[in-house]
Amino acid sequence: MRPRFPAPLRPGAVVGVTSPSAGVPAELRARLDVAVESVRSRGYPVVVGRCMDGARHVSAPAADRAAELQRMLLDPGIAAVVPPWGGETAIDLLPLLDWGALTAAEPTWMVGFSDIATLITPLTLRAGWATIHGQNLMDTPYAVPDGLVSWLDLVALPRGATVRQTSPGRYREGFVDWAEHPEDDTDVLDHAGAWTRLDGGGDVDVTGRLVGGCVETLASLAGTTYLDTGALADLGDGLVVYVEAAEHDAFTICRHLHGMRLAGFFDGAAAVLVGRTSAPDGATLTQHEAVMDALDVLGVPVVADVECGHVAPHLPLVNGALARVEHTAATSAITQTLS
Repeated sequence: MRPRFPAPLRPGAVVGVTSPSAGVPAELRARLDVAVESVRSRGYPVVVGRCMDGARHVSAPAADRAAELQRMLLDPGIAAVVPPWGGETAIDLLPLLDWGALTAAEPTWMVGFSDIATLITPLTLRAGWATIHGQNLMDTPYAVPDGLVSWLDLVALPRGATVRQTSPGRYREGFVDWAEHPEDDTDVLDHAGAWTRLDGGGDVDVTGRLVGGCVETLASLAGTTYLDTGALADLGDGLVVYVEAAEHDAFTICRHLHGMRLAGFFDGAAAVLVGRTSAPDGATLTQHEAVMDALDVLGVPVVADVECGHVAPHLPLVNGALARVEHTAATSAITQTLS
């Protein structure tokens, strides 16, 4: 199954907002309003769904969340679906979605990361839709640093377009209190940080189809039909697999990555990209060491501290896109082709 890329958004295209995992608590509704306005300011009307309650860890019962998400994804009047952020248990939606209908339908852009990877990665691997692992809605107001693009830029590109992103070489530690500063739109990237090759020295220049997401959420899907990379690998382009740790310690991440590898998730990988993380090291095992403990046996380049994780800024990646990854002393870049 070749990835199918949604039609590009044009001014007037509708963006749907729903919370298939965590909703938005009352004290952060002002930030949600700012985020929605940032999308509207690009010329896209926004429709906010009913599954948005942030009082608990999920916005609504699973059946309601699945029904609203599926309705938005299959509605020809909605061009993109962007949840406010991730959460904890989006996995409960997977058996409730009509995968036959999704596979048969024209694809809609779905955007997000963290627990949203639980949905967008299966949408690519099982339904064949290209999806975007990138800024979530609540991060959308932030100005994008030089070298990167916003998900709003990606969804406007025509099929077959190529986009190149380069590492800004800087990142932010910590989080802004959106309850106190709902209008915040400037990431203070006050720490220097370059990509790091973990498997040895030398330049990296590889190509492959992108696929990946958050380790903590995808690990539970390893070995299931929802995380089967076989069809994507069978296209013959190779894979560029990306993973990122949200918060689990290095020992837990190490076990997760071993399990994902044993289940075949990394089969066909030409390289592995690892997102920069603020997750804790273990007493005798760092996050970088955890990655290599599990993945060194692959014998492919492993590049860490890529801007594709929970640490800002965010480098959006299109699941299913053909990517070229370059990492040298002079540049760290990824070029994606939407075909």
